[in-house]
Amino acid sequence: MSRSLKKGPYVDEKLLKKIEGKKPASTAVINTWARRSQIAPEMVGFKFGVYNGKVHIEVLVTEDMVGHRLGEFSPTKKFQRHGGKMQKELEQKRKEAEIAAAQAAKVAVDDAASKK
Repeated sequence: MSRSLKKGPYVDEKLLKKIEGKKPASTAVINTWARRSQIAPEMVGFKFGVYNGKVHIEVLVTEDMVGHRLGEFSPTKKFQRHGGKMQKELEQKRKEAEIAAAQAAKVAVDDAASKK
């Protein structure tokens, strides 16, 4: 359910005070615990350290993020991949294939350089 239009967007007052009168380029990361705060247009360009329950995750605010909440860009749960043993074997084979392709490309570049 969205917030009532007559109330307007919720932006944490402390957060607005922290960015008030500062330039985005010269400001360091601003740590915050206000995950529920909406991103306002004046926040664009600033880097926020949004707390996810364990650490502050750095979020660079862009124009596309205006209207969203800060917590949307700082996930609180870490995804553990599915698949178990079989998936690990497939990923290992894929990684070996990438390494072999990279080595083959390097040899081709070296051969081309030596012919010149």
